[in-house]
Amino acid sequence: METITSISNAFATGGIWMWAILIVQIISFAIIAERVFKLYFLRKQSQKQMAHAFEKSIKSGDLERTVDKAKRAGFMNPIGAITQAGAQAALDMGGKEEIQARMDEVILNETSKLETRTPFLAMLGNVGTLLGLLGTIVGLIKSFASVANVDPATKSEMLTQGISMAMNTTAYGLIMAIPALVMYAVLTNKTNQLTEDMNQAALKVFNWLSFSYESTPKRTPRKSKY
Repeated sequence: METITSISNAFATGGIWMWAILIVQIISFAIIAERVFKLYFLRKQSQKQMAHAFEKSIKSGDLERTVDKAKRAGFMNPIGAITQAGAQAALDMGGKEEIQARMDEVILNETSKLETRTPFLAMLGNVGTLLGLLGTIVGLIKSFASVANVDPATKSEMLTQGISMAMNTTAYGLIMAIPALVMYAVLTNKTNQLTEDMNQAALKVFNWLSFSYESTPKRTPRKSKY
């Protein structure tokens, strides 16, 4: 109960800047929750392990079966979409360049999905800190104004209010910014791990498609001079 009272008093003295920081904090918490759920819970399985499910059908030249299996891989297993693009290119009698181009297109799309919204956490952390600093400046201005323009009877009260606003907004801005910046680093590291895993899995599939199943142009044998 005492904690709730302290928080309400802090918001009362901090003014509009405390509410602005709260809005930024709610947005950062929403982004953190969504990214943690997507990166840690929905993407548990290694893409390199998933890629081995397509190895046998690719090496046997059964690309129709590879495409069908890739379609059933699920939207949270991007190696399925990558394999489908590469196998379809091979079915269309494409060479290495076309296989790689189609796979790279899907890889770029999947990478952007992994990285989406995470960079906002760094920006929100900085905004929270700056809002706290702005509240500090406003509180100090209020304190100095009270010293200059107010009668001695109310000077002490207004000076206390201004300093309280400055300290509360500074503290709350840091309380909001620190978790956002920490989670930005954590989520960025996880994104890099998932991206590297996906790229390695895609490279395996590309090698199987390129060296085990590649259409080559027909060559006309040279006529002998003799």
